[in-house]
Amino acid sequence: MKDVAKLAGVSISTVSAVVNDRVPVSPARKKQVLAAMAALDFQPDAIARGLKTGRTNVIGVIVPDITNAFYPEVIRGVEDTARKAGYSVLLCDSNEEPANEANHLNTLFSRRVDGVLLACCTDSTSYAHAARRGCPVVFIDRIPPVSMSGSVSTDNLQAGNMATRYLIDLGHEKIAILAGHLGLSPHRDRLEGFRKAMQEAHLPIRDEYLIAGDIQIEGGVAACRKLLQLDAPPTAIMVSNNKLLLGVLQALDELNMKVPEEVSLLGFDDYIWNRYFNPSLTAVAQSTMEMGKAACELLLRTIDNNDEAPVVQHLRLPAELRVRASTTSPRVRSHA
Repeated sequence: MKDVAKLAGVSISTVSAVVNDRVPVSPARKKQVLAAMAALDFQPDAIARGLKTGRTNVIGVIVPDITNAFYPEVIRGVEDTARKAGYSVLLCDSNEEPANEANHLNTLFSRRVDGVLLACCTDSTSYAHAARRGCPVVFIDRIPPVSMSGSVSTDNLQAGNMATRYLIDLGHEKIAILAGHLGLSPHRDRLEGFRKAMQEAHLPIRDEYLIAGDIQIEGGVAACRKLLQLDAPPTAIMVSNNKLLLGVLQALDELNMKVPEEVSLLGFDDYIWNRYFNPSLTAVAQSTMEMGKAACELLLRTIDNNDEAPVVQHLRLPAELRVRASTTSPRVRSHA
């Protein structure tokens, strides 16, 4: 800063005022300082500034699987909101490993981030660790069973119920669900919505039609093969996440099963390529960018309110059913 002040012909306090943008500086002097900063390639020391102000203007984001197309859209909503508020974002991927998630949290804490957005991995206990550290945390998409922090997610119970009622209204009674990992709140709530819709329609929930435990492509392949080898296979399959759905599509192709003539297919998460599959895919769409935006806004309010009562708010965003060609009324089977 001394070098910048000398080159610009101003005092160090004037340079500091320009860098921190907290004290008014005349346009002419500000122009001189900015020109000197550019000439000297001067970059303010963010760590030193953070030690002085108690803020780094950086937030951390931990997601469980960056290869899942759901999360990049959420992160875009976070990034856009953070940038407008003058914050930077550090992104970490836990790869569905609790140890990785815990290590990422420790790294973010050591970097003195102002807060963390956390989508828990399977079998996570990091929410307790975050609470002990007193760092502002907002949970996004995946919500732990006990949380004193704010959270933002889709209303997955409503989403599961809406999707199931749609299939029932088409005339389906033999509906299977690939429910995902029931230790994760989105899958658990979607299954509960499915159960509620089936019960309200007085339809049986068959054990062989309910497959849970996996959220990866391979699990979708195995589950679909198992369902279609039953003596009475389902006429409709509801799939709780996009990776499982890709596995189901692979299995259906291998088995030469026609969609929707032989089995209707409904997935969660809607992406542009769903329109271009043959047939195009009916899907429950989540407000991914809005989720990221709302979660970031809630975290920033929590950070700003950190010296007072914590901001604890649980937002549940509505989902939308987008009907396309992969669902239809069940085929009438011949008894001849």
